[in-house]
Amino acid sequence: MAELAIYDMDRTITRSGTYTPFLIHAAMRLAPWRLALVPFVPLAMLAYGVRAIDRKRLKEINQRLLLGGSVSRAKLAPVTASFADAVMRANVHPGALRQIAEDRAAGRRLVLATASYRLYVEAIAGRLGFDDVIATGTMNGLDDRILAQVDGENCYGPAKLRMIEAWMAAQGLVRGETQVRFYSDHVSDGCVLDWADAPFAVNASAKLRAMAGKKGWPLLDWGV
Repeated sequence: MAELAIYDMDRTITRSGTYTPFLIHAAMRLAPWRLALVPFVPLAMLAYGVRAIDRKRLKEINQRLLLGGSVSRAKLAPVTASFADAVMRANVHPGALRQIAEDRAAGRRLVLATASYRLYVEAIAGRLGFDDVIATGTMNGLDDRILAQVDGENCYGPAKLRMIEAWMAAQGLVRGETQVRFYSDHVSDGCVLDWADAPFAVNASAKLRAMAGKKGWPLLDWGV
């Protein structure tokens, strides 16, 4: 039987979120003048909070503000590399590193499934030793430019489960013949935790902690 160890990333493996810090990191290196637009980011988040826009549109707006409507993939590559290095230096839970090593030693296929953008997640996943990445994609324009548009679904909530299932089908992995472990910090991943054979609530938010208590899911603290 195939064995998968699927991990959420932000606040599960990492201590804090990575999306806005990545955009700021990239803006500083590619177009520092765009940092003047940072005050507009909370306005976009407010629009999301009152449900004027969804999470997918929120990401597109923030990317447009801090990276522009499009950005060269070649120019972005060293930026994603330096950001991944920064994440590894100061933003990874030590317990996450131990669990990843344990799952790897047990022969499990390591999969990172995150709502964050693939465009920078792959560099982090590579440094952590993951085998595969399932993440929010971006549209590609002419001359290999990355557009401020989400390609397909935002890998969040029920969409994350759909994307995991689609990835498994593409890999020829049959659910009934695959043992799945899943680690997450947030209640938005409740449907994936329910679907997994071995669900773990990690560094759990208050809502996930309550859900885990009702479901009987183990609670893990990777901050130590």
